[in-house]
Amino acid sequence: MSMRLRAFNLLFRTIHKPNLTHFSHPFASTALAHSTPPSFSDTTPSTPPSHPSTLHVLQTLHSLHHHPSLALSFLNHLHRTGFPHTLSTYAAITKMFAFWNLPRKLDSLFLHLITLSKHHHLPFHLLQLFEILFQDFDHHNHYLLRAFSGFVKTCVSLNMFDEAIDFLFQTRRRGIVPDVLTCNFLFNRLVEQGEVDKALAIYEQLKRFGFRPNCYSYAIVIKALCKKGDLSQPLCVFEEMESVGITPHSYCYAAYIEGLCNNHRSDLGYEVLQAFRKGNAPLEVYAYTAVVRGFCNEMKLDEAQGVFDDMERQGLVPDVFVYSALIQGYCKGHNLLKALALHDEMISRGVKTNCVIVSYILHCLGKMGMTLEVVDQFKELKKSGMFLDGVAYNIVFDALCKLGKVEDAIEMSEDMKSKGVALDLKHYTTLINGYCLQGDLVSGFKVFKEMSDKGFKPDIVTYNVLATGLFRNGHACEALKFLDCLESQGVKPNSTTHKLIIENLCSVGKVLEAEAYFNSLEDKSIEIYSAIVNGYCEAGLVKKSYEIFLKLSNQGDMANKASCYKLITKLCMTGDIEKAVMLLERMMMSNVEPGITMYSKVIASLCQIGDMNNARSLFDFFVHRGFTPNVIIYTIMINSYCRMNCLQEAYDLFQDMRRRGIKPDVIIYTVLLDGNLKENLRRRVSPHGKGNKTSLNVSSILRDMEQMEINPDVVCYTVLIDGHMKTDNFQEAVSLFNKMIDSGLEPDTVTYAALVSGLCKGGHMEKAIILLNEMSSKGMEPDARVISALKRGVIKARRVHFHE
Repeated sequence: MSMRLRAFNLLFRTIHKPNLTHFSHPFASTALAHSTPPSFSDTTPSTPPSHPSTLHVLQTLHSLHHHPSLALSFLNHLHRTGFPHTLSTYAAITKMFAFWNLPRKLDSLFLHLITLSKHHHLPFHLLQLFEILFQDFDHHNHYLLRAFSGFVKTCVSLNMFDEAIDFLFQTRRRGIVPDVLTCNFLFNRLVEQGEVDKALAIYEQLKRFGFRPNCYSYAIVIKALCKKGDLSQPLCVFEEMESVGITPHSYCYAAYIEGLCNNHRSDLGYEVLQAFRKGNAPLEVYAYTAVVRGFCNEMKLDEAQGVFDDMERQGLVPDVFVYSALIQGYCKGHNLLKALALHDEMISRGVKTNCVIVSYILHCLGKMGMTLEVVDQFKELKKSGMFLDGVAYNIVFDALCKLGKVEDAIEMSEDMKSKGVALDLKHYTTLINGYCLQGDLVSGFKVFKEMSDKGFKPDIVTYNVLATGLFRNGHACEALKFLDCLESQGVKPNSTTHKLIIENLCSVGKVLEAEAYFNSLEDKSIEIYSAIVNGYCEAGLVKKSYEIFLKLSNQGDMANKASCYKLITKLCMTGDIEKAVMLLERMMMSNVEPGITMYSKVIASLCQIGDMNNARSLFDFFVHRGFTPNVIIYTIMINSYCRMNCLQEAYDLFQDMRRRGIKPDVIIYTVLLDGNLKENLRRRVSPHGKGNKTSLNVSSILRDMEQMEINPDVVCYTVLIDGHMKTDNFQEAVSLFNKMIDSGLEPDTVTYAALVSGLCKGGHMEKAIILLNEMSSKGMEPDARVISALKRGVIKARRVHFHE
């Protein structure tokens, strides 16, 4: 028999009848299972022993009042032997835990009692327990407040807000003012769970009952008001704090600043921060972090960087959270270079990176299509010994799957499990998607079954992935049957599911079925309308697609940008430029910015049909909207002006591009050279015709290229050679050809065609034939233009020979 058990037996024998008036309280035994007492295995009989009486237990607990460790061991012994606790014993245990200030034991006890009560296994009502405690509460045993607060906190942690609030008001009716920390815990959890109005109402009611808020209480109220969207009322809270003599702490200011930022008013949040700073308010790094994160969420990355720099100027040292927020912002904006530079800076300053931050970078690499780099970086991080969580592993799984290395991802999943990171639903879904991308649907469904067998219930994302695999691999009927079983599995289709069905039915020519499915949906979201727009485009029914777009627009809604882009592309391809322009106008009327790619598409189509007036109007409007045209748009416009012999307009646009700091490339110089060479040819053919004078000529263009260190490519040399050949400048053309070869460029069929045609035209048949043979030796077949030029050259040579 152990020494501790002997002590219990001795106590059982020596206890006299106690005064039980002090023990009319209850007590609990859930903490029992959570504590770690000494083993009683040497005394536990193989058959259940007879239980001590309730009186005996109460007497023992009373005698152990000043011996917590012995009392806990005794309670565990009762638990192991299955002692049936009563209201009185639970009350006694509650009092003891409160007296000894054991909040975790109280929480475990109340959790146990609530669980028993929910399953109707508790032989009394929980409120009876507290009735006993209320009766015993006075100024001598104020420690019972810990029990009252503990029960409220347990209820709140279980999201049993109504029960917690009812209990608080019961204690108030007993004259007990709730503890401020307990109330703050309740308020904060209500706000976090979206019960903002309830939190504010309880707060005001408790204040009327004598509750005195502290600084944290006011911070929670500020957070609640901001979450509600009331961005001016927090100022009244600051005034109230001043009136009651409470100086706001830094977290009060941070709560207001963060609230503004969370309401997409980061600009105002930053202004408030600066105003607080001028008033010497105590501001810490977290307030700046909130503004940085807010600007990043709004994708105002320059402003976010400005706040970061301002924080450093104020002498505050950036921590891992503010670095994390800014790195995440750059990664969302696919500005990988800045994200990496900031990450390097963070490490150089001694701020340790973590798996969350590196996951942002890995995810950015993946989104930018740099899948190999994702895998390489992940392996380097592993070698460094950094802990990598399930999110980081899932990113590299996705990269491997896109590279067609699903088996490598499977192997890496074993490594992940060996590191103590378990596979979850997202990991399984990623692996299934990998097999679907390879067309290995059998393996995909095997992983699906394994996932289900291991207790993971597939969600709608998993079903969508498998359905996409079936559709993509030509199994449309099987995909539809697979999706039909969703409801029987308790999974509700989402907009992605509906989109998947509509678009894929259209893509395989089942437009009527797609329309029927679309019409069967009661709640049609923007995504659903966008799906039918896409579907009609896929089926070549551009007119129907445009009609749906107009219908949606007339209702005040707008298809998503991807669908608008697809529709604009199809309209431009079919020559419906007027409708494409109308689509752009409708988007802008709905405050949806089309973006540079859509503008480029329409401008290019207008240029293609020679409608330069409307193309220029749209270009100017594009610039007026605050966009900076890229080199592609400038090239399209300049090329069209050159084709129409409007060289001055082309030159003006070229100069405009230079003024905006956009570096010309070899393509745009080639376009300008081609335009000038063709103008020279026109002047040669019609010397008295109306010329198109411009301050830009071939020589100045070539000098400009040299200054910009832009070397001609094969196409550029070919344009120059062809232009000189057509103006009978054979020597310069041949010189350019030789220079081209000396620079390491290989002439193509077009280059040879230009030279051969020019030489034939000039009667240099021998040189032309030499070049023709050179072409053949390189495996190049002469095209129709070369053959035609040779025929004309031969005929011309014969005529000359005949006349001689």
